[in-house]
Amino acid sequence: MANLLKIFFSLAVSIFLFQCLGSRRPLVPSYEDPQGSLRDAAVGKKFMVSTGNPLATKAAIKVLESGGNAVDAAVAALLVLNVTNGEAASFPSVAPTLVYDKKSGQVKSYIGAGTAPQKANIDWFKEKGYDVMPKNSILTQLLPASPDVIIRLLQDHGTKSFSELVQPAISVAEEGFPANRILVKNLDLPLYKRLGFTLIMPYNSEVYLEKKWWYGIREGELTKRLDLAKTWKSMANEEVQTLKRGKTRKQALESVRDYFYKGPISDAIVKLHTDKNGLITKEDLANYVGGWEKPVSGEFRDYQILSNQTWTQGPVVPMVLQLLDGIDLKSMGHNSPEYIHTVSQAIELVIADREKYFGDPKFVEVPIDGLLSKKYATLRRKLIQKDAFGVTPPSGNPWMFDAKKPNSANTEPNETKDETISEIKYGKDTTYLSIVDESGNAVSLTPSDFPQSPMVPGTGLTLGIRMTQFRLDPNHPSALAPGKRPRITPNPGMVLKQGKLWMSFGTPGGDVQSQAMIQFFLNVIVFGMDPQKAVEAPRFRSVNWPDSFSPHTYRPGGIELEETLYTAVSDSLETKGYKVYKKGHLDNDFGSVCSVLNDIKNGKLIGVADPREESWAEGK
Repeated sequence: MANLLKIFFSLAVSIFLFQCLGSRRPLVPSYEDPQGSLRDAAVGKKFMVSTGNPLATKAAIKVLESGGNAVDAAVAALLVLNVTNGEAASFPSVAPTLVYDKKSGQVKSYIGAGTAPQKANIDWFKEKGYDVMPKNSILTQLLPASPDVIIRLLQDHGTKSFSELVQPAISVAEEGFPANRILVKNLDLPLYKRLGFTLIMPYNSEVYLEKKWWYGIREGELTKRLDLAKTWKSMANEEVQTLKRGKTRKQALESVRDYFYKGPISDAIVKLHTDKNGLITKEDLANYVGGWEKPVSGEFRDYQILSNQTWTQGPVVPMVLQLLDGIDLKSMGHNSPEYIHTVSQAIELVIADREKYFGDPKFVEVPIDGLLSKKYATLRRKLIQKDAFGVTPPSGNPWMFDAKKPNSANTEPNETKDETISEIKYGKDTTYLSIVDESGNAVSLTPSDFPQSPMVPGTGLTLGIRMTQFRLDPNHPSALAPGKRPRITPNPGMVLKQGKLWMSFGTPGGDVQSQAMIQFFLNVIVFGMDPQKAVEAPRFRSVNWPDSFSPHTYRPGGIELEETLYTAVSDSLETKGYKVYKKGHLDNDFGSVCSVLNDIKNGKLIGVADPREESWAEGK
């Protein structure tokens, strides 16, 4: 009966459609989406940019050509991505960042994830009847992080003003940009769901559907974000006025931050939460801080792999590579059943430790030295077996190799059910940017968040749903607590060789991010692939653990393969005990790796961009 009602409703609205076709947005002439198109790597001598969208890449290049450095260019690119990829990586949400300073030779990590409001705790949600964090809810909005990231990056390492660097994003938001295939895919809802989206989140629908729920957005349509442009103009004007009052550049930048976290924008956020019975208060926003931290580091051969700390899943990458170091992967053959099995088991062993130990280090005792110990990696490597694990393998005991000792007894997270749940998503994924400037400085940054909860009316702001990466299990290291950061999936990476920058890389993709980065790295280092061919090579993806997003669905023993891999190796993997799932060719569910490699020997920079999305690399 329900299906008949849906069909009847769709037919009725289709009749109405004929009278509304004239209201469609215009198509951008000669628009060509780079998604799906194979290409050569970009090569440059001076600087290189690779981001999730060509417009962001070009904005960064203009900044570099005008004398800006990698941080300046990264801010400009990030803000453009917040427009062109706003349904996947919104302003002002998460933005975990790594910065390489050529002069000092050091990599710094900036904490680019917000904290839970002070009112948010497990008991409150349990009393409301929640067993997991709710989806599509204002209750899962984390405090915004990227305005803090932007200002601190510019104050500590940038040279240009916010008002100058935000201008390209304002122009794109006002003049419009062509809707790319990923945006269309992310908003590809059936008619009745578009109507539901409009009824439940009217302002979100106004921004992304222009209230025209009766038709789906088309590839190449001119798309604007006018309210977001107004918000940025007001922030930029605050900086300009502060400079006119004789304040310093650093003070003017601070005034932009205050305008967001303590001024009119915070008022708009708090009003939304007051009206919708949310949790964020004026005090939460005014007291928010990010901060610099020492990155996590591991080794593979002569390479040092760096990530943010355990408020992200970032340490998975160096841990897996360190576990695989010493195994003769090349002799197995690229993407052979044995290779896929071995790498997947290494990933699953590390993910078992992620689930047991990774959390906000300000709240959770994390044996990070033990987790990155080579002796611990050797111990875990011995657990790789002939057949599939079938379920998530047991976590290890890295405390044996850590100078710290736990102050409390380790407890196991409660069991997660094996289930697959269908859900409505209004946008998903993440995006990424990698930049190396003429002086050799670099930025690796993975912005994210989606309009799956109410946006802030009149501002174009999406606060995202990152609190869905908390658990309502007090035994879990990512258990919800006031002022705590969830263990988020976005995780930029960097690689040094003999103390010098060798690569900056990252990808969208939730739990697949670390896996895609690992496969790209091994393609280049172990198999000697051309970097662009390495990023285009077919991928595999283990799903043998609870998903990081609520409701944390779990497919024991599962592995996903892109189409060509499925044809070649699925039978062999099934023989080993895997549950094999077929995915499409160049499927963006397997990430979209962007990277800049520093070929010191030949004095050139190599930029690669994954055709699984509209990513683009370009340099000079």
